[in-house]
Amino acid sequence: MKRIALVALLPTAVFADPSTECSVDSGSQVEIAACLTEVEDKATRAMEMTLGFVRNSAQELDEITGREIALPALEASQTAWETYRDAQCESVGAGFGGGSGAGIAIRSCRVELTRARTRELESQLR
Repeated sequence: MKRIALVALLPTAVFADPSTECSVDSGSQVEIAACLTEVEDKATRAMEMTLGFVRNSAQELDEITGREIALPALEASQTAWETYRDAQCESVGAGFGGGSGAGIAIRSCRVELTRARTRELESQLR
């Protein structure tokens, strides 16, 4: 199987807690929430790009082996991860008892888990 090392093209910077990152240039909860929305969007796009590379690799493997195993396994894994992310971050938000920081906590959780998922996907490209 021919694999192209695309990992070098992906951003791998180490980040602080997303809400802390957004607090550097923002003061109010509204500004922090808006910043986190942008950060989550970028993290999601990076993950989706990486997922696309991994999907292509899985599909290529399935074609070479003549078995449909890798791509369905990847799709099942992604679906399970999305379910976990949503439930975990809602749990984090619930810990705020419906307070004003719940939305920031949920979005920050989603950013952290999305970044972690991207790293997991990147490791499949090596």
